[in-house]
Amino acid sequence: MNAKQLQWAKRFKWISLAEGLSFILLLGIAMPLKYRYGMPLAVKYLGWLHGLLFVVYGYVVFPTASHLKWSFGRIFFALVASVLPFGPFLFDRNLKKSQQTKL
Repeated sequence: MNAKQLQWAKRFKWISLAEGLSFILLLGIAMPLKYRYGMPLAVKYLGWLHGLLFVVYGYVVFPTASHLKWSFGRIFFALVASVLPFGPFLFDRNLKKSQQTKL
């Protein structure tokens, strides 16, 4: 992997992990605070942050796929992972395994 590909891979990894973490926090902390304790501001702000990170994730998948020469299946997996809890973490793990086998 050359320097430019490594830069794209690192950028995607951090965006992916941030998006995944925001989703987990939204579902695991903000939603219970709203519906169990009547604190809707947690969902408002964390939901806004998660929405922004979700859009950034979707926007970055395609240029990253182009630079790293991902297959259609890998792109599809990346997009599906963005809507599943823990999906970005699973995708990152899968990506690490495939990069290690290439080395």
